[in-house]
Amino acid sequence: MPALRSGIVAIAICLLALRGPARLASAPSVNWPGFRGPSAAGVADGQQLPETWDVASGRNIAWKVEIPGLAHSSPIVWGDRIFVTSAISSRADATFKPGLYGEGTASEDRTPQKWSVFSLDRKTGSTVWQRTAYEGVPREKRHIKATYANATPVTDGRYVVTFFGSQGLYAFDMDGTQVWKKDLGVLNTGAYDLPEYEWGTASSPIIYKDLVIVQCDTQNESFVLAADIKTGRTVWKTVRKELPAWGTPTVYVSPRGGSAELVTNASNFVRGYDPDTGEERWRLGRSSKITAPTPVFAEGLIIVASGRAPERPIFAIRPGGHGDITPAAENDSSDFLAWSKTGRGSYMPTPLIYRGLVYVLGNSGLLDAYELRTGREIYRQRLEHQGSGFSASPVAADDRIYLPSEDGDIFVVRSGPAFKLLATNPMGEPLMATPALADRHMYVRGSKHVFAVGSR
Repeated sequence: MPALRSGIVAIAICLLALRGPARLASAPSVNWPGFRGPSAAGVADGQQLPETWDVASGRNIAWKVEIPGLAHSSPIVWGDRIFVTSAISSRADATFKPGLYGEGTASEDRTPQKWSVFSLDRKTGSTVWQRTAYEGVPREKRHIKATYANATPVTDGRYVVTFFGSQGLYAFDMDGTQVWKKDLGVLNTGAYDLPEYEWGTASSPIIYKDLVIVQCDTQNESFVLAADIKTGRTVWKTVRKELPAWGTPTVYVSPRGGSAELVTNASNFVRGYDPDTGEERWRLGRSSKITAPTPVFAEGLIIVASGRAPERPIFAIRPGGHGDITPAAENDSSDFLAWSKTGRGSYMPTPLIYRGLVYVLGNSGLLDAYELRTGREIYRQRLEHQGSGFSASPVAADDRIYLPSEDGDIFVVRSGPAFKLLATNPMGEPLMATPALADRHMYVRGSKHVFAVGSR
């Protein structure tokens, strides 16, 4: 009888798990391996994060550490380690310009830099190791709002992979030993209509099986490349005709065990590839001329957005397409496009899918919520920020959405069909990077510091 009761309990637990994530009851993850965490979803329930905190007094701040240099890359977490990257200029006054503006100017900082990787102790923030991946004069320019370390690193617990654009792709083991490096050439990215501008790269590497995959869309050759994570050897490289793009690719994996799809956001086409071979499977037109948000997925739909006017689309794509899946001119859906919207896409922040709703945050602070299955608008609400806008992407945990602003405030909004602002928490410095959620803490990258928000 005890064995029978144990079996019944196990079945009950499995049935509860199939109903969805338990609210405030699930064990918090201790891993946030890449940009926006697993599959770039930006979701980690069970964290029990505080609603409010105070940096000045230290209330609900476990630690705060300064990181030299400039970087918009996000922190990642694996076990008891946090990994961050930075580009340390030889100019003491090197900076960037946050805010809502339309200048395409490149930074004047072309002085020698040190592209560095830091491993921090997750519990204390102290530096475990620091390594310089590349040192020298930048091989390209950067936008005045950008840095030379925009791409977020990625790890699988064996290797930490960093992408520094024209300075190369690097892999380290967890103890900081460089395993390999790969030169991908000079990657000239900038305005599609002003090729003399250079804005720098921002797409982050991802890991799929034993492959490191990078998306490199430039003014010259555009390509997606997969390298062996153990050696750096090129496994496949797919050249494509594209405009410069800055979004990180995503691998869609079907919960029913279907074929995986590598999805890339770009201007000419949103594309789906075989991640094992690099063979293109499908393409979807009608995108913006400038694309930055990362594709995300849930419940059998892939959400892709971009915010350059006039298109500014949001696409809800069904996986499994073949060939050109762009709908006819008069339609906003097709066999493999569940729904789409024009004029509502986000320019920089990646959309968030959370508990059946899609949240799309515009640079100016407009937060839209849509029903995932149908695209029906739930609400549109403006976040009353100080004026600099939003570049970081929202993340969610335990019915709360956290939205960092360039002004340095983190807005906390209740998830669900009714908008409710719960708190506004100032961090004291601009926030351009997306936070990481792990082990009941939110790790926030500011312009000068990394903060651990949560109890000590």
